Amino acid sequence: MVFSRSGVMRQYVPKRWSEFISLLFLSTTFFLFLQTRDLSLQLSNERMRHTAEGEEYIEAEAPYMEGENDGKGRPIHRDLSTAKEREYYGKLDPMELNNTKNAKKEILFFNRVPKVGSQTTMELLKSLSTKNKFQYHKDGVQKTEKIKMSQYEEGKLSKLVNSFQPSSVYVKHVCFTNFTKFNLDMPIYVNMVRDPVERVISWYYYVRAPWYFVERKRAFPDLPLPNPNWLKKDFETCVKTNDPECRYLPGHRRDGFGDHRRQTMFFCGHADDCTGFNTEVAMRKAKENVEKHYAVVGVLEELNKTLTVLEHYVPRFFKGAKDVYYNEVKIFSKINRNIYKPTTAEATKDIVRKNFTRELEFFDFCKQRLHKQYLALNLDQKP
Repeated sequence: MVFSRSGVMRQYVPKRWSEFISLLFLSTTFFLFLQTRDLSLQLSNERMRHTAEGEEYIEAEAPYMEGENDGKGRPIHRDLSTAKEREYYGKLDPMELNNTKNAKKEILFFNRVPKVGSQTTMELLKSLSTKNKFQYHKDGVQKTEKIKMSQYEEGKLSKLVNSFQPSSVYVKHVCFTNFTKFNLDMPIYVNMVRDPVERVISWYYYVRAPWYFVERKRAFPDLPLPNPNWLKKDFETCVKTNDPECRYLPGHRRDGFGDHRRQTMFFCGHADDCTGFNTEVAMRKAKENVEKHYAVVGVLEELNKTLTVLEHYVPRFFKGAKDVYYNEVKIFSKINRNIYKPTTAEATKDIVRKNFTRELEFFDFCKQRLHKQYLALNLDQKP
């Protein structure tokens, strides 16, 4: 009997050797790219400096807020209110706009929406926990993160959050839960939102970034590697070819952590009515919960205003938030920065926006509420 060397070797090669080689290849590509990214960024910054389009990004060397996983900075403007807004809203009472006073326990629940700067906010809270002397708790990394829960699971979550000793913060990707259903005190709810179309684009490229699936593979070795064709697919092509991944159909339901189209779901709750995409009922319930139960819902595009409102409306946890952020801005601005996210044409975004009408309305509602909370503080009024 004759044995070939290749046949013998094949018997001793681990079954998952091909996966290891693929992972090694992807990791190598990733680290090689890192070697050239600084030069690319320098060239891009230089190009922007000499174009009219780029002028808005360098005015007064304002601090930048990196959109989570964007890789593109936004200037944080200091002029936070307008005379028109003040005239429109009239006299505002901050006590009427602050739900923090309703809390019976000093427990803050940040049920964070993905891709809205929540990683930055989470790290900010972690830094503030030392300064403001409160306990910081975060949900662990999970293979499959469940944001929509059964009533039994909601009850377990409510009991867990209530078990923390005041003053404490708990952070988790999960939909809104009304603790009173389980005869428990409500925590102080806070969250962040973002332009919903920019958010889905951010998520699209986030899950395709090499470091994302390399880290996931390290944490959960049995996860399959993504298809190379799926990795190479860009958002514009996905939208224009009517790919199922980029179809945003009203009322469509897709349960699970992989469905990041619905920002409203995190505020609506766990009911079946909350799961349909871009529905009227989900939007209305989300608005109601924000108005009744959230101390502050910040806006990624208006970070300075968000930090100011958080400092004044939830001082126990956010006292000194702006100082901590600006003193460590270089650290915070690089959190989850996605250098692999290309520019998406405005025409493509406009196509997507047509199916995001209620998601956009909810975003505008949160932005308006934040503006009112800020204006009520009268910080820009001369004595």
